Order: sequence, then structure tokens, then C-alpha cells
Amino acid sequence: MQIIEGAGRWTAPAGGANDWVEQLRVSDLSVGTYCIPAGGLDEQSPHTEDEIYVVTAGRARIVTPDGTAEVGPGSVIFVPAGEEHRFVEVTEDLALLVVFGPAYGSRAPSRRAE
Repeated sequence: MQIIEGAGRWTAPAGGANDWVEQLRVSDLSVGTYCIPAGGLDEQSPHTEDEIYVVTAGRARIVTPDGTAEVGPGSVIFVPAGEEHRFVEVTEDLALLVVFGPAYGSRAPSRRAE
């Protein structure tokens, strides 16, 4: 067992940019926190792993090829590997607990930042 301290907790990104911190990594999954400040832009690219987001704080909209949805605390979002997705209209500082399966970047030829 391992307690993952701080996972999903809002942390103000340095310089106002988005912040991705990986807090746990094993071969089959990884857990981290992704923070986007209010008014910030989410410029991530599709990932090579399946992904689950749990919104722990803030409000925004998520956009995928299948549509858009309002998200806020308690929202749980599944994004399959390779699917374009982006958080837009971040109206309150957004904190996301992120779970990748398998571990983030493990299927990619090279690891790329969130």
C-alpha cells in the first residue's frame, strides 16, 4: 500500500503556465496532478495511453471529437488512448487527478510533457 500525498490538489503553476506532476508510477499505471489556472490554455496532445481525469477543483469545459461537456468538482472523464481532448473556458483554477493506464508515456517512442 502507498498513500499518494497531494494527488489532485491545486498547486499554482510557476509563471502562470499549466503544471503536470507525476506522483506515482508503476508499469501498469501512473497517477499525477494536472493544474490549469483560470483563463489558462490547455495545449496537450493526445496520449498513447488510456486516461481518467477526476476534477478535484475548478470549472471548465472538455472538448473531444465526440462533443463538449461542462466539468467541475466530482466529474470523472475517460479519454481513450489517441483521442484529441482539451480543456477550454477554464473559469476557475482547475485541478485534475489523472490516472494513465499503462503508465504515462510508456507506449510513446519518447516521453512528452502533459
